[in-house]
Amino acid sequence: MMRRIMFLWFIACSFNIYAQSQRVVDVASRAGVTQRFLLLNSDNAKATVVLFAGGHGGLQLSPDGTMKDLRGNFLVRSRDLFAAQNLAVAVIDAPSDRQSFPYLSSFRQTAEHVADVKAAIAWLKQELKLPVWLIGTSRGTQSVAHIATQLTPVDGGPDGVVLTSTILTDNRGRPVPDMALDRIKIPVLVAHHVQDGCRLCSFSDMPKLTSKLGAAPKSELLKFEGGNSVGDPCEARAYHGYNGIEGDVVEKIAAWITAN
Repeated sequence: MMRRIMFLWFIACSFNIYAQSQRVVDVASRAGVTQRFLLLNSDNAKATVVLFAGGHGGLQLSPDGTMKDLRGNFLVRSRDLFAAQNLAVAVIDAPSDRQSFPYLSSFRQTAEHVADVKAAIAWLKQELKLPVWLIGTSRGTQSVAHIATQLTPVDGGPDGVVLTSTILTDNRGRPVPDMALDRIKIPVLVAHHVQDGCRLCSFSDMPKLTSKLGAAPKSELLKFEGGNSVGDPCEARAYHGYNGIEGDVVEKIAAWITAN
C-alpha cells in the first residue's frame, strides 16, 4: 500500500513539474495585435520548434493553456513528443485579430501573418537563445513555406523549416510548389505519408515540391508508411495525420533538426 502511495505521489509531482514548464506567451506583433503561443521549454533543448496546425489554424488558446479547437491535429497532439526529444516547443495560434472564423484561412500567405510570426521568432530567440525551426502540417505548410520565402535568418526568419503532409495542389489558394521556393536558403525537411489519401497531398505529386528546393543548402524527403487511417482522408486521424506512427515521425524529424 505504501509503495502504491509513493508511486502516485511521484507521478503527481512529475506532472506538476511538467505542467509548470508550460506557459502561454503573448507577443506584440502589429499595431494593436498580439501573437499567442503555448511554450513548452526544456533545460536540455537544442533547438526551438514552432508548430503550425493545419485546417483553419485557430486553436483558440486560453491564458491557462487549454485549446478549444484542433487539439487532435498531428502537430498539436504530438507537442509532448517533440518536447521529449530535447526541443523547446511553441504551438502557435491565430493572432488576436483573427480569433474568429475563418481564423488563418486566406491569411497564411499575407504580410501580416509574416509579421506576426517574425515577432514570435524574435521573442523565442531572445528568450531561449536557440535556433528556431518552423514545422507545418497540411495547411500549416502554406504558412511555413511562405514565411521561409519572405524572411531569411538575418531578416528575423527561421533557421530551418519542416513541411509535413504538404499542400501540393489547391483549389482554394496557392499550393506550396507554386511559391517562390528558390528564395529559401535554409535547410528544408519534407515528411510525407506514402499512403496519404488527401486529394491535396497525394504523394504522386511530391516531385512538384522536391524539384524546386535546389536553393536550400540541404533538403531531404522522409517517406512514412503504416499506421491507421480513420475517417476523412484529409483529417488528422487518417494517414494524412500519421495516426499511430506519431512517435516515429517526431523522432526522425527531431533527429534531422538537431543534426542540421
